[in-house]
Amino acid sequence: MPQHVVVVPYQPAWAEVFRRESEAVKAALGENCLRVYHIGSTAVEGLDAKPIVDLMPVVQRLGAVDARAEALRALGYEYLGEFGIPGRRYLRKGGDERTHQMHIFQAGDTENIVRHLAVRDYLRAHEEARMAYAALKRALAARYPYDIEGYCDGKEAFVRELECRALAECRAALWEEL
Repeated sequence: MPQHVVVVPYQPAWAEVFRRESEAVKAALGENCLRVYHIGSTAVEGLDAKPIVDLMPVVQRLGAVDARAEALRALGYEYLGEFGIPGRRYLRKGGDERTHQMHIFQAGDTENIVRHLAVRDYLRAHEEARMAYAALKRALAARYPYDIEGYCDGKEAFVRELECRALAECRAALWEEL
């Protein structure tokens, strides 16, 4: 059965779902895990989202994550390796009606780590972008209720532009800080 694409209003409970899951993930990854970030739409208060909590663990050594694959499977995750992004470990939980996704990066991979955090923080800070993104996601979910590829393809141009704006703002803030 294909994944059902559903976009729902923001749920405050997602923060607690993330907190509990991040503790379990930290335990499964052991001392290699430096931090777990809540990313994606469920990390942005007020943003409509697919009810899938995205976690981004940052680890000291990415290779050591592979040795912990069984501990992550014991939490219910499907371990998919890089899954299209070199230097990442991607996992998902919940099958076709997925509940969690995990994107693991090594601490030195600032490009991918900053990209995810910048988009999250930009959406938190910019209501107009958040509302436009929510409207697009609702429209695409209605148009592609059982076509996750169509849904993702429909978001791609918006997300790329959003990422560019978020990274530009992030860089400008760093320059001001320096």
